[in-house]
Amino acid sequence: MKISRRTLLKISGVTVMASAVLPRVAFAARNSLRSMRTGIQPGNKTRLVIETALRPSYTLSYPEKQLVVDIANTAADSSVSAKLASGTLVSSVKQVQSGDRLRIVATLNKSITELPKSQIMLLEPNGDNDYRLVLDFSASSAEKIASAVTTGTGTTAKPQQKNIIIIDPGHGGKDPGCIGKNGTREKDIVLSVGRKLKAKLDEAGFKTYMTRTGDKYLKLAERAEFAENRKGDLFISLHANANPSRSVKGFSIYTLSEKASDEEAKKLAESENAADKIGVDGFTEFEKEIRAALSSLQQHAVAEMSEEYANGCARAFRSNKIEAQPGPGVRHAPFAVLRSTVPGALIELGHLSNNSEERLLKTSEHQDKLVAAIVRSIKNYNFDV
Repeated sequence: MKISRRTLLKISGVTVMASAVLPRVAFAARNSLRSMRTGIQPGNKTRLVIETALRPSYTLSYPEKQLVVDIANTAADSSVSAKLASGTLVSSVKQVQSGDRLRIVATLNKSITELPKSQIMLLEPNGDNDYRLVLDFSASSAEKIASAVTTGTGTTAKPQQKNIIIIDPGHGGKDPGCIGKNGTREKDIVLSVGRKLKAKLDEAGFKTYMTRTGDKYLKLAERAEFAENRKGDLFISLHANANPSRSVKGFSIYTLSEKASDEEAKKLAESENAADKIGVDGFTEFEKEIRAALSSLQQHAVAEMSEEYANGCARAFRSNKIEAQPGPGVRHAPFAVLRSTVPGALIELGHLSNNSEERLLKTSEHQDKLVAAIVRSIKNYNFDV
């Protein structure tokens, strides 16, 4: 019986929901590339198979005459070369190391557009095979997909099921978050972006909930519990950053880890977690509530799914020409608000401590640009595996 990561979370959740908020740990063994190969399938479709030792956390992109596969937490391996069959759309395949991600670039004879989920398979280990990411495509099917997107017909324009998205505008009420030099409050910016994001996701066919719809203070435990109780498929926590250096600007994206990926991530998590200390006993109570441990399988499942979303989100921001904070595209830190069985990420939309970005974050045009990038990342996220 094949058990998906999503199924694993739902099964495990039955036994752990007595504790409203549960810890997860974003650690995963280093993945490795096993093989790459192409072939021809019925209907003259090209098949690209990428085999890895562990379940791959991947994202796809489609530059002109290329298919690019990014696999998180994986190193390039020069000893693995692609076995190319004749008659396919693939003329060459190369590996590129991009931070902690392995980027596999397939050069094509013709451009293709985004593959529907029906043409993407992730196969479990079987016999001598490890995990296999299988991608099927052809020039004719790509043209039909492009036509459907352009005319608004077909089934690829909207999700076929109502995945549940939890939008969490950070801070609120007596907790303003960081405040810019000109008085812009983080809690106001993220609430505005959150409302716009909900409207766009509702329009796209998702089912959405906001942890707060007004200027209300919520403990971090309440936010995570909110996502659990509504059986969320994805948790998006919105924030705006501050830095001692006013020259620093740009977005950054974080997933949960018990150990921060760098000193800046550690300080940011400490700052965000301190929000609960505004209450009399909120933070102490929260720490007591989350002591029950999840199974290691569930921890890994949530970690993989969060990492997969975060990498895709960072790519969507860059595609929308939104400036990134210097450093890794995705970072990790022990954010209390992310401690639940719902995969998710904390998005720092920009820096209120930077004068130019403070002004930018207040504009409706830039907020719409941020929302468009997040919507794109959610549409591209694979909820099914």
